[in-house]
Amino acid sequence: MDDFRQKPMDNTTKKKVTATIAKWVATACRPINVVEDEGLADIIRIASNDWTYKLPSRATITSHVQTLHETEKAKVQQALEETKSVAFTGDYWTSLSNHNYLGVTAHYFDPQWKLQSHALTVLKTEDRHFANAVAEHFMLVAREWDIQHKVVSLTTDSARNMIAAARQLPFEHMPCIAHIVHRAVTVSLTNSPFDSALAKCRKVVGHFKHSPANQAELEQQQVAHHQNKESLAQEVSTRWNSTLEMIKRVQRNAEPLRDALAQHTTNVAMPTATELEKLKKLEAVLEHCRYVSELLGGETFVSCSAVLPALCHLSRVMEVTEDDPAYMIKFKETFAADMEGRKEKTNITWLRVATALDPRFKDLKCLGKPHRAKVWDAIRALLLEMERHAQPVNQVTPEPPMKKPTLMLAHKSSSDEEEDSIEQCLEHYKAEPLAGMDDCPQEWWSTHEGAHSEMACLARKYLATPATSDQSDIE
Repeated sequence: MDDFRQKPMDNTTKKKVTATIAKWVATACRPINVVEDEGLADIIRIASNDWTYKLPSRATITSHVQTLHETEKAKVQQALEETKSVAFTGDYWTSLSNHNYLGVTAHYFDPQWKLQSHALTVLKTEDRHFANAVAEHFMLVAREWDIQHKVVSLTTDSARNMIAAARQLPFEHMPCIAHIVHRAVTVSLTNSPFDSALAKCRKVVGHFKHSPANQAELEQQQVAHHQNKESLAQEVSTRWNSTLEMIKRVQRNAEPLRDALAQHTTNVAMPTATELEKLKKLEAVLEHCRYVSELLGGETFVSCSAVLPALCHLSRVMEVTEDDPAYMIKFKETFAADMEGRKEKTNITWLRVATALDPRFKDLKCLGKPHRAKVWDAIRALLLEMERHAQPVNQVTPEPPMKKPTLMLAHKSSSDEEEDSIEQCLEHYKAEPLAGMDDCPQEWWSTHEGAHSEMACLARKYLATPATSDQSDIE
């Protein structure tokens, strides 16, 4: 057995183990002092049959992590150099130790039309977040990566300092649409007919969330009612869809909750049958809001072009029907009015162009007919501008030899030919069959880029812009 255990690793294997540990520390956010954990050393010794193995030092792992960082940074820099346009998302946050940080992420399409996202920085900020300082922070990141001339858009929340800072930046600003939907829900539920029912739900959730004994009793009742064990969901004001999740779990566990509460004398009361019916109707509407926030909240798929179709869907959901009770009419009308006001503050021009460049939505049915022609006019102007920028600068045209004066005949100028070419480009794209709702616009453009090269350049610029600034808030 001793001979079996004394099989030292060769140097190549040791280097691989050290590199793997460093990668694990870096990617899993493990503390550097994990290499001083004898339990980890024993695991490696047993797995390798080398009982003489010693973990690398903290300095060694730190050096490897720094090398990994430089290697990955070089890869990202190379990728950013090769792309023509980049979209930013940015968000400020405060750590548990009360320090302020700015996170900035870059988004772009690679040559295969895969949407790439890279965290460029987590910058510790000392100064107050006034508009001037915020704008300078974003420009600092862009200059550090030498992409200040490539950044085309910036997606942030709708905080006043962010909006004011965006006005000072040479980028298009995209307010986070998921934040807008969340705020519209919050406003619609403030001083609403649902106040009493929601207050009872919060108390019920708190009763079981804050007591392991109460939670155990709830689980016993869930088993008794042949239901799966599950905890209740706490409503958090900054967590999207948490109100919906709280309602769903209280509804789903109504009977186990009643029986668990009946076992003790308590002032916590379940919502009444009438209130649960109210919440059921509210749940049905909020499910559509959840669907929209999830639809717009991904980093690996196109989201900006789905904003207007999604908001159009929400608008139809919030239309008042004859069957709606008074409390639902009030909620829907409040939501629709608040949403309309917030929609006007989004970058509607950018969103319309992005929608037209998505082969699923290029019929622009989410827009009124008068607006559709204006969108194509805007794209026509963008193509013309792109065509003119592509022409060589300061190109000297040799003078033609003198000829005998002849009768001047009508002919097309170069600008007329450009416009005809652009018109053909537009009509060719518009004539393509509409992609299905389940089709991937990135795959469509990957297949059709050769046939629509000019439109593809615009699509890379507009479709890479994320509709939301922070996916971590999505439940």
